[in-house]
Amino acid sequence: MISEVGGVLPHLAGLDAPVTPEGRRLLDVLDRHLPRIADVSAAHDREGTFPTEVFRALRSDGVLSATVPRELGGMGVGSVHDVALAVMRVAEADASTALCLHMQLCRGITMSYELRHSTPAGQALAERILRLMGAGDAIVSGALKDAGQVTELRPDGEGGWLLSGRKILVSMAPIATHFVVATRTRPGSGPARGASAFLEAGTKGLTAPDNWDGMGMRASASTEVVFDDCPVPEEDLFLRGPVGEVNHAAMAGQTVSSIGLLGVYAGIAQSARDIAVAGVRRRGGTPAAAVRTMVAELDVKLYSLRTALGAALLHTDHHAARTTDDPAERGLRMIAAFQYAKLVVNRNAAAVVEDCMTLAGGASFTAGHPLARRYRDVRAGWFMQPFTYADAVDHLSAHALGPES
Repeated sequence: MISEVGGVLPHLAGLDAPVTPEGRRLLDVLDRHLPRIADVSAAHDREGTFPTEVFRALRSDGVLSATVPRELGGMGVGSVHDVALAVMRVAEADASTALCLHMQLCRGITMSYELRHSTPAGQALAERILRLMGAGDAIVSGALKDAGQVTELRPDGEGGWLLSGRKILVSMAPIATHFVVATRTRPGSGPARGASAFLEAGTKGLTAPDNWDGMGMRASASTEVVFDDCPVPEEDLFLRGPVGEVNHAAMAGQTVSSIGLLGVYAGIAQSARDIAVAGVRRRGGTPAAAVRTMVAELDVKLYSLRTALGAALLHTDHHAARTTDDPAERGLRMIAAFQYAKLVVNRNAAAVVEDCMTLAGGASFTAGHPLARRYRDVRAGWFMQPFTYADAVDHLSAHALGPES
């Protein structure tokens, strides 16, 4: 960006433009798909169906491998800022599509991070996943939230593992070719360890019933997935530290993999604002003072949201590259900025949508109104890890006051 005096300005927060050439290329490709995504969004939301045709088109244009390094077959998008911006643009057309797209894009970001920072075994698995994604052979869904009993791996007696449990809210499960499953080991001896297991969709014992009927994100196919003694070879595991152990260094990876999801809720807020303001303009005449006040307040909230998120994303990109810093301190710095931005985004995005409904009037309370869909969709942000609201409060208050306060 060039200033009026001819100097080059640094990248500015606000999610106005990509910060890398690869991010620009991704946005240019996505721009061709946005009208189609918007056109089919209302029908898929109403029927609770997944936009398979949209993802087929995105896959054919290389979007689903955008965050895979170029040498492994992708576009090489490595900036979380640009991932969030891409997701935000898609969310302006449809939040469900953006939510699922982020799952795939963040997988490339996360595996690229594992490729640099994991153990040798983890690096080998990350490269294998990235090569599958780069070749267009892998749509990878993340299975994180347990349904009741904890999902566990137990030894199979032959050097591998058996995975059992049930996950819910597994977005885009019906079209996933593979799953990364957050789990824990139950070894014959020694402490249980956290783990992430990589499974093909056709693995014996894995079922994904098409039973999603969500209040919001209705087109995301966030179904449950059941694991009934699914075989998992040792080489298909990312092994973590002991269960219950706080690992501040690991918070860097959590930030890199998850912060881009906030772009979904920034996009919902932006689109709601645009719908409401367009409605005020169509009425003609001079709006009442209260209406003008609400419009101004909308833009203040949206500016605060985008600026906070943009700054946190640039902060993440900066610290993700500082691999010589103390790992624990680096992780704490990254997760703190992420959580500050997450609270700002969750609060302001919901407030923006509510104010837009007030501006639109009672029509927005009908199921088919575009603001009604955004009202339902925006609430999902509060459930996303890391962290939920209560955990974020615990973490940030300890960051400020110390764990004994």
